Amino acid sequence: MADASLMADMAAPSSTSSTASKASAAVAHEVPRTVQPVQPLARRRYALEIRQHMPWRWQALILAAALLAGFAISAAILIAAGVPADELANEFVTQTFFDGQNFRAVLFQAAPMILVGLAGCVAFRARFWNLGLEGQMIWGAIGATTISMWQIGPESLRLPLMFAAAIGCGLMWVLGPAWLKLKLGVNEIISTLMLNYMAANFLLHLVYGSWKDPKDNFPYSPQFRAFERLPELGAGIGSSILLAGVVALLAWWLASVSRMGLYLRFVDANPRMAHASGVPVRRTIYGAVLLSGAMAGLAGFAVAAGQEGRLTQAFYQGYGFSGILIAFLARNNPLAATVVALLVAALFVTGRSLQVFYQVPFSMVQLIQAVIVVCVASSDFFIRHRLRRVGGEAVQ
Repeated sequence: MADASLMADMAAPSSTSSTASKASAAVAHEVPRTVQPVQPLARRRYALEIRQHMPWRWQALILAAALLAGFAISAAILIAAGVPADELANEFVTQTFFDGQNFRAVLFQAAPMILVGLAGCVAFRARFWNLGLEGQMIWGAIGATTISMWQIGPESLRLPLMFAAAIGCGLMWVLGPAWLKLKLGVNEIISTLMLNYMAANFLLHLVYGSWKDPKDNFPYSPQFRAFERLPELGAGIGSSILLAGVVALLAWWLASVSRMGLYLRFVDANPRMAHASGVPVRRTIYGAVLLSGAMAGLAGFAVAAGQEGRLTQAFYQGYGFSGILIAFLARNNPLAATVVALLVAALFVTGRSLQVFYQVPFSMVQLIQAVIVVCVASSDFFIRHRLRRVGGEAVQ
């Protein structure tokens, strides 16, 4: 019996220690569940996913944040170039939009920009990357000038004939790249860009050759007569801005209300699926591209008959890039393109003021445009994609 009690006393501490070890093991097992160790940033894994849908409010918020970032960077660039910080708001807002003369200059500059921006919007909706807007502008102005030079039609119909000739010439100049794209599969970016150089060189051939003004002997055509120029609406505002507004409304109706607009949405989403669904894809693309060329030709007419009053050798420069920029910032929406074109025109007018008063080169204005484009392009990443953290450690 003594031996039994001795053995029981010896076994008791062993069972106690076993119970304690089990309790400590349980506590140790529970610790990772309550306190998660923080992974180093370099060891975390993320997956890039395409968003199925984002509400338009969030899209507008992201786009606004991108624009504010672009404006902040642009302000820093201008301050570094010597523009006083307290004068930026005065130059870009007060003097541009609330001064009568400067605001008329903005409208004057915005009319062809609206037209060339709409031309980009319509073509890009059909997935046709029309980079030949300048060439189509040139031919639109050449067509209008031809009517004036040869005095075709009576005086009362001269301006409508110039209008129609500008539309027809711009339309015909883009017909070739459209046919090459749809028939032979030729990249429209290359063909439209190359046609820009052809149009520009032909323009130089005209203004330095048979169309040179005999009075001044300068490389531009003779001045248009009074009945061949776009009239003023009053208070120094030209009718070209009214023309641009009417075309913008027609483009909005076409893209948002008409049957062709519905077809364009199908083509933009998936051309193959649109064709399988019975959508006339080729006719839709042809129609959008020809309409784009017609609008660009009208932009050339607006510059020649509304601004210059004649055909000049460099009237088109900068409008091609501006049209692509406007269409991109507006996301191919015609009404938004009108607003963006006004803002871009205001930027150009303010840039000229900065040149005069602060000796800022005009290339700085183009740099600001590029900064804003990069910021908006970056915002598109956050609208279309998202980063999602996934479990596990990164592979070393």
